[in-house]
Parts: sequence; C-alpha cells; structure tokens
Amino acid sequence: SGVELASIEVLFDELAKRMQATGAGSSEAQTAELLALGERLSSRLGEAILNAAGLDCHWLDSRELLCSADLPRSGSRGRYLAAACEVEPDPALARSMADRGRLFILPGFIARNRAGETVLLGRGGSDVSAALIGTLLGAERVEILSDVPGLFSADPRRIPAARLLKNISYREALELAAMGAKALHPRALLPLRKYRIPLWLRQTSRPDIEGTKITPEAHEHGAQVKAIVARKRITLISLEGLNMWQQVGFLADVFGVFRDHGLSVDLVSTSEANVTLTLDPGANPIDATTLNRLATDLGRLAQVDINTECASVSLVGLGIRTILHRLGPALEVFEQRRIFQVSQAANDLNLTFVVEARHADRLVQQLHQQIIPGGVGGDQVFGPSWEALFRDDAAIATRTAWWRTRRDALLEVMAGRDAAYVYDLASVRTAARALVALPAVDRVLYSMKANPHPELLRCVAAEGLGIECVSLAEARRAQAEVPGIPVSELLFTPNFAPRSEYRAALAAGLTVTIDNPWILEHWGADFSGREVFLRLDPGSGLGHHKMVRTAGSNAKFGVPLGDLERVARLARAHEVRIVGLHAHTGSGIMHPDNWHRTLGTLGEAARELPEVRTIDLGGGLGVPDRDSDLPLDLAALGAGITALKKELARPMAIWLEPGRFLVAQAGVLMARVTQVKGKAEMRYVGVATGMNSLIRPALYGAWHEIVNLSRLDQPGDRVYNVVGPICETGDILGLDRLLPECREGDLL
Repeated sequence: SGVELASIEVLFDELAKRMQATGAGSSEAQTAELLALGERLSSRLGEAILNAAGLDCHWLDSRELLCSADLPRSGSRGRYLAAACEVEPDPALARSMADRGRLFILPGFIARNRAGETVLLGRGGSDVSAALIGTLLGAERVEILSDVPGLFSADPRRIPAARLLKNISYREALELAAMGAKALHPRALLPLRKYRIPLWLRQTSRPDIEGTKITPEAHEHGAQVKAIVARKRITLISLEGLNMWQQVGFLADVFGVFRDHGLSVDLVSTSEANVTLTLDPGANPIDATTLNRLATDLGRLAQVDINTECASVSLVGLGIRTILHRLGPALEVFEQRRIFQVSQAANDLNLTFVVEARHADRLVQQLHQQIIPGGVGGDQVFGPSWEALFRDDAAIATRTAWWRTRRDALLEVMAGRDAAYVYDLASVRTAARALVALPAVDRVLYSMKANPHPELLRCVAAEGLGIECVSLAEARRAQAEVPGIPVSELLFTPNFAPRSEYRAALAAGLTVTIDNPWILEHWGADFSGREVFLRLDPGSGLGHHKMVRTAGSNAKFGVPLGDLERVARLARAHEVRIVGLHAHTGSGIMHPDNWHRTLGTLGEAARELPEVRTIDLGGGLGVPDRDSDLPLDLAALGAGITALKKELARPMAIWLEPGRFLVAQAGVLMARVTQVKGKAEMRYVGVATGMNSLIRPALYGAWHEIVNLSRLDQPGDRVYNVVGPICETGDILGLDRLLPECREGDLL
C-alpha cells in the first residue's frame, strides 16, 4: 500500500508483448531485451518502495551511462549477452547527478551498444554494473551487498572454519574471484583497480558484519597465504612425443588447435617431451564431442591423453615464492596423493596442484587447517570463521562453565593456598557419557597421558571406559589406582620404548600396539603367538599446533601405509596376529571429518589384514577454548561413523581414545596474584605458579581462558600479560588479557 506502480505496469505490458514476440528462433538482441526487463522491473519496484518510505529516490537507466565496447573475435552471443564496457571517471556526470538528488537506483546487468540496443553484461553483471558506475562517479568506495558477508579463506559451505578475509589486495581478490569465489565477479575489479577505488563486500541481511575490504593498501600486509581454493571438473590434457623437442613453433601449433576449437587454456607446464594443459569448465563449453574433436586434431601433433576427473587445489596470496620454505610441512598432505601438475603463477599469487577430483575437498581441509591461522579475529587480514559468524548463539549461551557457578566454593578451597589444580568430576562424567552414548562406537578408552590423577582414573573407569597407556609406568599406575581393573581394559600404545617394556607388557597380559616394522623385524620372537594392534600413519596430521600433529613424515608415530605389506609379511613369519588397527592424527581437532577419514583409511587397510576385528580411531577430540566457541559436533561424528561402518569389509568394533576431551573442561588452575608491574606500554600480572604447572601456552602457544575470580563481576578494563615466577622469558600463561585491575592476593 502507498507504492506508486504506474511505471511498473508499463513494464509488465512491455514484458507481455516481448514474450509473444520472442520464440525459439529469437535473435540474441531480442533475448537481451527480454532478460533486461527483470532488472528494469525490480529496480522500478525498488524506486517505488523507497519513495513510499519517504526517501527521495530517483530511477536512472543504466543504459544511459554504460556503453559496451566492440571486442575482436566476439560473436553475436558475446556482444549481446556477455558484453564488456570500458569507463573512466566523469566528474561532469558526478556533478550533474549530485545536482539532481542524493539517492539513485539503477538496474544492474544491462548496458547499451553503439547502436543503442540493449546488451547484457553476462554472469555477475550486477557486480560489474556497480563497479562501472562507481568508477564513472569517481566514488570514494563501492559497496556490493549480497547473501554472503565477503570473501573467505576457503569455501565455508565445506569448511565451517573458513575465516572471513577482512582486508585483501585487488590482485588477491581478482585471483580468488577468477577461481570461483561466489561473492564477487572478477570483471567487477578491473575498473576499480585501475582507478584505485576501494571495494567493500557486505551481507544484506547482516550489516553488523564488517565484510571484506579490497583496497590499494592491503598489499602492505606482506606475503601470506590468504585462501585455499579448489576447482572441480578440471580437464587435464597431456601431449607427449619426442618430436616436440627443440621444435620451433610447436607450442604455437598446439595453441592454434585450442583457438580453433574456441577453448581457453588455463594452466600450462612443459618439458622436453611433454606439454600438459588444463581447461577450466567455467571458461569453456566442454563436452564429449568437443573433446573428441580436440583429441583428433591434437593427435596429429603428439600422443594425447585426456583426463576429465581432475581438480585444482590452489594456495592463494601475495608473495607465494617468498614463503615456500614455510609451506613445506603443510605440503606433506600431498604425500599419498597423485599430483598431475604443479603450477606457480607468474604473478606470484598462487601455487596450484592438479590432483584427482575425489581428493580435492580433503586436501583443501587439511591445507586450511595447517596454513590458515585459527582464532576469532583480531588481526588485520583474517576475521571470524563462518561458524562463529553464523552459529546459534542462543544455544551456545546456555552453556556456562561449571567454575562460574561454583565461584564461592573455589574461593573457599583456596583459603590458605597460593596455587592448586581443582577438578569437577561431574564434568568428566558428562563428557564420558556423551561419548559412550554414540551408537556406532563400541568402546571408549581414556588416554591417561592427558591427566593421570587417581580420582580421574577411577571416575572414567566407573563410567565404563578403558584406559590407554603410553608407558609401562602408566599401566602400573592405572592398575594401582583402579583396584580390580581387568587387564583387558588396558591398551598399551608405546612409542620408541625399550624392548624390556614390551616384554613386561606382554607378560602382564596387556594388549600391545606396535608402531614400527623394526620391532617385528628385530624382536619378532617376543611376539610369537600373540595378538597385537598395529598403529598406522594415515599420511597427514591435524591439530591446533604443529607439535600436536601426530601423523605425516614429520611425526615419529605410526607405520606408513606403504609399509603395510612388509609388516604383514613379518607378522606371518613370526606367527603374530594383527587383530586391531589404530591411528591418531593429532590433538585439538574440531571437525568430525577427521575421524571419518581415519576410519576410511583404516577400513581399507583392514582389507589386507583378514584377522583385524577392531579399528581404533584414536583421540584428539577438541574442546572449545572459550565459552562462546562451538563444541565438537558429536552427532555428526557419530552419524559419519555409523555410515562408514556399514561399508567395512566385515563387522569390526570401533574404538575411540580421547584424553583432553574428557578432562580439559573439568579442570581449572587456580593461582594467587603475587605482583603487578608496568613496563613501558606493557602491564604484567604475576601469579604464584607458571609454566611448571601449565606448559601448553609456552610449548604450543595454546590459549586458555583467564579470569580474575576474586573480581568476576567486574568488567575488564586493563590489558595484562599473565606470567609466572619461573626464570624463563617463555614463562607466560596468557598474553594481552582483558581483566579488571588485579591486586596482590587476587585469585586468577
């Protein structure tokens, strides 16, 4: 009501006439006129609604401002349905529009040609329209609002941990857009980059999110991988033959064939007797007929092999060449993968690997976890993750840490003490029961290296959990502190232990895990007639820090998958029965896919070992650092295991062996403030214990929440570094923590 619709009714009449006139034999010009009506209608409706709301809004026809350029080799379809425009700032136009009013609405996606006919700007045309008009006006900035808040460090639909890119350069944004980033079309960046006009990407329904800023200054953030991108349905074409060696003009002939078929080549790599190229389906109409004709013509030049089941995985960011040495450990994820092609971009903006399409998503996830920093924002480049931006805050708000509700009891416990660990066994029981309740998991063991406190051992045993031990001393402690625990409830998983420990464990009846072929090769007689577990290395590790990633060639754990046949042969020679397979990829992992992939890997290995009846997926189940963080999705973890369990070669029991997941949120470290110091711009608050009681921040850079329990209700208004009394610069419990004013005697 109150909306003036006269101009819209005129357009509906035009639509009806054009629908009658447009049929199967319509020209591209007629199609362009018809499709343009959608933008004209929606913009006229927008004008009417804004004016009805009391805003003085003027409608302006984009075709009066934008004229398409005549491009060579552009067919009729391209000229009318995917036209290109070239513009430059027009101060006179800007002054004229400013004199007419403050608010204008224009249809996107459309322009005119030199004959005055309507043309379309192709896919992403509305983005391009905004950029072109912003350039004409010499705008301070252009904002594009859509259904996503900006560009992310990976596809957030597949990787919820993908982080919003707050500030990036034009070149990086162009690279991401060209590789398929949905929030932006690459052509929109060209005029803005030329005239150094900033572009902001925002989300229409979430104006509170900062979005992505693409600016000339963003290059100052230095060399860094900003995103991991995969493109599917890549076609790989390999030409091989000795006749190409030192043959002048060979590549010209090859590219001439692609030109004649109207195909644009993406990546190219060459050697003396091979040329390998890729075709991107986003830029090429690729079908079986086209490829057959292409293969026939290329076959006159060399032997041709075409693979349509490929994908490219790219690391995108400024200065990739200068940080290759830092990327080395992360690139181990390719260790067990076939790589068809490696390309380092001439503009130093990406490093691309062409791989089997079925591995692309997993590789992106692994690379993202190892290369892109975690966290919730706070730096110049990376903002919050997708899951942090769109999580259900109402559900998270219902979770309150136990120590907040038991503040008075904790203060009472600390009377007369300077420092102490305090545990809440109810939290341990809750975590244990959540895992035991997973229908597809047949057994849960507590990895006691996480915390060997006697009460914790007895608590988890009472909940029906077994205990995983990494040393003979741990096994003996478990037996001493949990009277009557059956030896069958203990799993012995040592690493580089002496022969005496293995012999003692076998004599005690423990289930022993072997993680090195050398053990069977040199000590095989000790295991003769025994049943053992075999720890495998699935090929790459995950985790919040490189020192907690326990798979891959840089980790000392597990038997490489390539040695599986050798181990099986040694086991048969010594009459050792491998009845269980085990793998552990790392610690602090927050995505269920990790254990699903591990199950897939171990399930395949079990096909080669017919006596395996148990698959142990290890631990590493992450816990949120902050109350506001999303927890590990146990429902998704269980659902994935249930589905994959049905695909195993035969029925097998599934085990999990978490450690910190059971106890991390159950424990707090209490420490009394000893001193406060100011030093230049830094403030330090010292407490009665330090890295001797909590080494994770110093060792891993781990983040632990720190509060002043004595002043829990007071707002934080000072930034402190929280440090201990140990004579080491690394004796830090937390950096840059916002706390209320801390005084001697307060309890943190």
